[in-house]
Amino acid sequence: MPLLFYNRTMKILFIGDIYGEAGVNYLLENISYLRQTYQPNLIIANAENAKEGRGITLKIYKELMKSGISLLTMGNHTWKNKELETFIEGSNVIRPINDRSNKGNGYKIIKYNDKKILVLNALGRAFMAEEYDNPFLMVKEVLEKETYDYSILDFHAETTSEKVAMAHFLDGKIDAVVGTHTHIQTNDNMKYPKGTLYISDIGMTGPMWGVIGVDKDIIVNRFVYAESVPNQVAKGPRQINAVLITLEPTRKIEKIHLEEMS
Repeated sequence: MPLLFYNRTMKILFIGDIYGEAGVNYLLENISYLRQTYQPNLIIANAENAKEGRGITLKIYKELMKSGISLLTMGNHTWKNKELETFIEGSNVIRPINDRSNKGNGYKIIKYNDKKILVLNALGRAFMAEEYDNPFLMVKEVLEKETYDYSILDFHAETTSEKVAMAHFLDGKIDAVVGTHTHIQTNDNMKYPKGTLYISDIGMTGPMWGVIGVDKDIIVNRFVYAESVPNQVAKGPRQINAVLITLEPTRKIEKIHLEEMS
């Protein structure tokens, strides 16, 4: 892990899964407030649900980039909107490193002043619908071969056990492991024994009163009556969930929650 330089500041704002138009718009409405309040050097966001819960479009990508976001990570819905295939090359979107795609990249190095920040994206394998390559070994390989000053992994996974295992596996080898995918902000933001910062899930940016973003009645009826109705983004008040990762001059990870009044 790189040595710290205490005369510098390095803070990264990481926005949790942006869900649908509600999440995109609420983030755009509040990103200036977030920037002024937390003064991050960089902003990263998970956008695999940005287009109504299924992938991302070029229009949304451009809106998020124009707002000042530096990089977008993805997840198991990366390719659900095929438009991404037309612009991912050369973009500031990274897809999971282990999803076996031949398009795009699973990591990117962002330059900020004289520093290089390595950001990786990986999918967990427990309870996922598809077969993916081993994320532990693939992330380790990149960390060992690339040159950088700071490193962050967005681990898009279903189970807390797999996420925690990844943090232990990489403790002292990476600056931060943040979990996405389950859309519920967890209460375990902490620094691991060898210095890696961690949270099991950043949470979701989107509707407050749905079921992880989807209209609540659709999901409740699916559980209770086994009804099969396509997902629709929930309406009503919106929220932003994020974390502020501070790497210099101190090392800490703080939760952020912002919500719209009912």
